[in-house]
Amino acid sequence: MEFQGKHVVVIGTKRSGIAAIELLLQEGAHVTAMDAEPQPIPGLSVPVVAQKPELLRNPDLIVVSPAVPTDLPMLNEARMEGVPVIGEVELASYYLRGPALGITGSNGKTTTTALTGHLLRECGVPCQVGGNIGTAVTSLIPTSKEEQWNVLELSSFQLETTYHFQAKLGACLNVTPDHLDRHHTFEGYAAAKRRLFETQAPDGAAVLNFDDPVCRSFAEKAKAQVHWFSATQPVTRGMFLAGEELLLDGRTILRRSDIKLRGTHNVENVLAASLLALLAGADPDKIRHAVRSFPGVEHRLEFVRSLHGVEYFNDSKATNVDATLKAIEAFNGNLWIILGGKDKGSDYTPLRKPLAKKGKAALLIGAEPPYPYAAAPIIDRELKGAVDLISCGTLTAAVQYARAHAKAGDTVLLAPACASFDQFQNYEERGTVFKHLVAELF
Repeated sequence: MEFQGKHVVVIGTKRSGIAAIELLLQEGAHVTAMDAEPQPIPGLSVPVVAQKPELLRNPDLIVVSPAVPTDLPMLNEARMEGVPVIGEVELASYYLRGPALGITGSNGKTTTTALTGHLLRECGVPCQVGGNIGTAVTSLIPTSKEEQWNVLELSSFQLETTYHFQAKLGACLNVTPDHLDRHHTFEGYAAAKRRLFETQAPDGAAVLNFDDPVCRSFAEKAKAQVHWFSATQPVTRGMFLAGEELLLDGRTILRRSDIKLRGTHNVENVLAASLLALLAGADPDKIRHAVRSFPGVEHRLEFVRSLHGVEYFNDSKATNVDATLKAIEAFNGNLWIILGGKDKGSDYTPLRKPLAKKGKAALLIGAEPPYPYAAAPIIDRELKGAVDLISCGTLTAAVQYARAHAKAGDTVLLAPACASFDQFQNYEERGTVFKHLVAELF
């Protein structure tokens, strides 16, 4: 696509927005940056203006960052005026060289994306990793090569604004309720995930979780050949767990003991990543060693330390209920779990049964009303009677309470089931603060 001399408005000036602006300037576009809280962008001489509908009526293109809701009235008005609205991933796809390997899902995306990249590198298959995992897709363009895989973590926010982006290999790990504050309905959220497979070509491959009913339904409209993975039953054309062995079409690729990550959900992540790596050209005989050498992902069931017989784990990436359920499943019991943050329209009642069985207490953190998205009061109401509930307010208070009351053999687990934006910039900052607090305990 030609952008020379075109007027493009980029909405959102965080990582993805800045990467999009840099690309568009390089391609000769006239760029206006727009943000709810306009601030100059260091090193870029582009005007940054407040979000105003009148500024969106005559540009040639609008590029929205993932954090920007696509159903804003001003965007709907712009579409009615005939202005195209795309996302940063779509923009990048016009210039990205080499095949794309896209991974989506409600939970496990980051681990599976990082693991897939690790497996490919360890097996000698050229790749680079980015997307929602850290490096914006547009920032990968300069280092992209025709013979190199672009391994991309893709969120629902990124996928809902794709039209021509095409993944040679695409995977969906699971689809459970999340981001309902943004997508409004579960059906809308699932539809955003399904976009990954609707834009694939017939010569590609779709890797889907056979155990997840929504993932299974994606096969009905998949244009590429479907490959399955399952942690519970044999599948044809795919990988599955049988006892202690992970099999590919009946051939043992590795054993469950080779997986150093905790939890059944990480077995699913390894199945998906291994299958993707094999489809991308990895040597089956090298997969086992590569899986065994994977160190895991920061903020994902990350062991922090053991103090006086109490173990501390950081799962700040557990930003929804299903992720927290998977974290709880990875432990035998005696849990002091830290919950709370910004609510996303979640139902927390699925946590009642596992916490009644394994929890010693739930330590509730997060902003309180009148903050409009305070999760702690909702969690308190929906978990009352299932587990002891301790109102802590801050992460600091929660860690201090756990240190004072946890006994040898207990586990303190940060797995909030909520977004972090009420008290932190992102889940990474929340996890980092938790680790610092734990490191200072004595």
